[in-house]
Amino acid sequence: MGQIPSNLWKKRMRVQIEGVPYVFVEVEFVKPGKGQAFLRCRLKSLLDGRQLERTFKSGESLEEAIVEEFPIQFLYTDNTTWHFMNQESYEEVDLTKDQMDGADRFILPEMVCSVMMFEGKPIGVSPPTFVELLITYCEPGLKGDTTNTPFKPATLETGATIQVPLFVENGEKIKIDTRDGSYVERVK
Repeated sequence: MGQIPSNLWKKRMRVQIEGVPYVFVEVEFVKPGKGQAFLRCRLKSLLDGRQLERTFKSGESLEEAIVEEFPIQFLYTDNTTWHFMNQESYEEVDLTKDQMDGADRFILPEMVCSVMMFEGKPIGVSPPTFVELLITYCEPGLKGDTTNTPFKPATLETGATIQVPLFVENGEKIKIDTRDGSYVERVK
């Protein structure tokens, strides 16, 4: 594993601090009027999701976290454990609610996701960037009602609730960006 100098640190980069893998959430370079420049960073643990704020001197380096990713297929959940299957070795991979980190809002059985492994153990899962899901319930939009907000809540077939435009109706299939849970478009 290599060392990454502070001048190369950026958002979403994975590093290892005291044997724990972290991902940079925020990296801010600060050059005060007096004294040495430093980096103010916010990091998120890939193991338990806890956030950490640290200040590093300019010129420091951190060890790169080797996190492997490979495709897995979602099989089923019993609401405490999510069961996946490795598509190459056909091994079953089990993840807890904490390890799912909100990905369970957008996945259906047989959907192919990406699992993150650190030192041979699963630490998280990423759903596909865009998914197509069916709306099971949403209020009808009133024609011309765009004065306050052009969005309304809609419940998806996975149970998640997201904001959709007023023209979207019950029973329609929509495309969703899983990175932020936002509506993209209707699917024909």
